Amino acid sequence: MHQVHRLSERLLVRELDPGDVNAVHAIYGDPRATEHLSFDPRTREQVEQIVTRSIKAAHADERREYALAVVEQTGGDLVGFGRLALDPHQPGAATMGFALRASSWGRGYGLETVRLLLAVAFEDLGLHRVWGARSPANEASARTMERAGMIVEGRIREHIQRGGSWRDSIVHSVLDHEWQSVNK
Repeated sequence: MHQVHRLSERLLVRELDPGDVNAVHAIYGDPRATEHLSFDPRTREQVEQIVTRSIKAAHADERREYALAVVEQTGGDLVGFGRLALDPHQPGAATMGFALRASSWGRGYGLETVRLLLAVAFEDLGLHRVWGARSPANEASARTMERAGMIVEGRIREHIQRGGSWRDSIVHSVLDHEWQSVNK
């Protein structure tokens, strides 16, 4: 079991706790913050279940999921949610996802969040490959992942269904040796 606690210049990535439900709901319940995600806005009850499940997963002997709070170091406000999910079919690989509270957009927190998640993946967990998928319309996420060193791999056609419509996803990835060369 590996407990996560990582700092950047302004942010802290840490394990979720039961007191985070309302702050996570401020992200996952907001139509603006979930517009480009793979799911419709969540109810508070759904978010409470997600947080509870994530806390339980954090204590598993063979941890497969890292659902993490992204918190401002000054003030302690939860501004985002990050996730790494180890892939059982690809040893040494994980998928990555992140979402920020709409009121914190435009401050560079997305880039700091992605860099923190990648540091957890490569430096703490010793993974080889991390990939994430985004909505083709989410240009902010594209810029963020590319600035963090992730490379566009391609398009997954009609990958996500939301609101009765299918949507493609654009895949970005980074390998451990690429991460190391950029972050020496």
